[in-house]
Amino acid sequence: MMTETMSTTITGAEARRAARNAGAIAAASILSRGLQFGWQLLLASALGPALYGVYGAVAAFIMVGSAIPNFGMGPIVVRDVARYPDKAGRYLTATLFMQTILALLAYVGLNAAAGLGGYSETVRAFVAIASISLIVDILGSMGNDILLAQERMLASSAVSVGYVVLLVALAGLGLATGYGLFGVYVGTIIAGVCRSAALWALLLRGGTRPVWPFDRSIAWPLLVNGAPLALAAFLSLAYQQADKLLTNRLIGDAETGYLSVAFVLIFGVVELLNTTILLATFPLMSRAYGDGRNPLFGFMVEKLSFFTLLVSLPICLLLSVFAAEITVPLFGEDFRPTADVLRILIWYALVTMFANVMAQGLTVQNRQRRTLLIRAAGLVVNVVLLLALLPVLGVRGAAVASVGAELLVLALLLATFHADGWDVRRLLPRLLRLAALGTGVALVMLALRGLSPIVGMVTGVALYGAGALALNILAPDDWDLLYRLVAAMPGSALIRRYWRREVKLNW
Repeated sequence: MMTETMSTTITGAEARRAARNAGAIAAASILSRGLQFGWQLLLASALGPALYGVYGAVAAFIMVGSAIPNFGMGPIVVRDVARYPDKAGRYLTATLFMQTILALLAYVGLNAAAGLGGYSETVRAFVAIASISLIVDILGSMGNDILLAQERMLASSAVSVGYVVLLVALAGLGLATGYGLFGVYVGTIIAGVCRSAALWALLLRGGTRPVWPFDRSIAWPLLVNGAPLALAAFLSLAYQQADKLLTNRLIGDAETGYLSVAFVLIFGVVELLNTTILLATFPLMSRAYGDGRNPLFGFMVEKLSFFTLLVSLPICLLLSVFAAEITVPLFGEDFRPTADVLRILIWYALVTMFANVMAQGLTVQNRQRRTLLIRAAGLVVNVVLLLALLPVLGVRGAAVASVGAELLVLALLLATFHADGWDVRRLLPRLLRLAALGTGVALVMLALRGLSPIVGMVTGVALYGAGALALNILAPDDWDLLYRLVAAMPGSALIRRYWRREVKLNW
């Protein structure tokens, strides 16, 4: 079996380290996203749809601008320092010099875009304040990249949680004392300064510090290899945020508020179920790729893709079918139109999580230029759909446009990605069974929604789990891989006392 031959190339230390890293990042993500989600609940209720729409438009500007300071260097640094740990100081010097300059350019560019785009004076003023965080945050991010490459996920995750706690406390204080959005942004900037200081302190204590002089032999490849990733990230963020920017510009602040609230939920789902796992497995995938002929790499991409869909589908069904029952109690009656947006937009999350696995695979292969072209096509389609659908469907048109553009991106990524050990045709039968199961569960949820939303949710999730087992959606090698991962986690002896498989464990 493929698992039996390839999984033995992963050492026990690597498996345990990957499990520990994934656990640390997942725990930090759960805590951080939980705090941020609670904060967004309070913020949306305090500001109301219109002012929260201003907040959403400003956040969209900042998100798009964040691709400029990083310039695609983050994944390259993680990949290269994971392979050559002795060069960490030289990479830190290169990013310190280049990314700081890029952050200053991003600040100027964002404010120029807000002014030339014809946005309201309120939006422009808050963009000028909020974009200071681009300069502050990149100083922390360059340190965090080195910590990730060194697989010090526990330390970086602790800083992430502390940062969110401090951010919520300071931003909440600014809001509570009557300073409104101004107080929120000042609190955010102060929290960012503390985050950067903490991450640099961890680097220095670990013996990593900038190594001078500036090494052009490291800086130049960072720029060259990072540029396609930077453009791809910019284009990706642009079409993720284009709906909020165009919605604010074309149909108003309140509609942007409805859309922004839906994105709070979408972002949380993607971060928890996708970003954390990909971040934790990136160093391991980079080593598994090797010279490009190791079938373990393609096997890992295949399994990550499949498990992403398997775990995400029931959550997407819940948020789609019970959108109103979830959003109104959380955000209030004023945000009821958000349910119509979320019902559509949650499928964007499912598609983009699958696409993110493919994009990371291409990054490991150093084929980020291909990703750039794909993201460019997605942006063009997204903008065209937004301009066509916003006047006709209102804010729901923004959700439809996002889903359509991301489907195109996924199709192009699937057509582009090739690797030994990867064969999407192996997945098709199980994906078809998974789609059939999802359709059946959705129909049951819809039938029970009128009776009781809670009954519908619980019954749907239980039916999904039972159906996955009955339809053999998980293949034997999936169970073998899960068993090996469980065996690598702390406390696995207790689990293996009750769950046994005839699988040879090499750790």
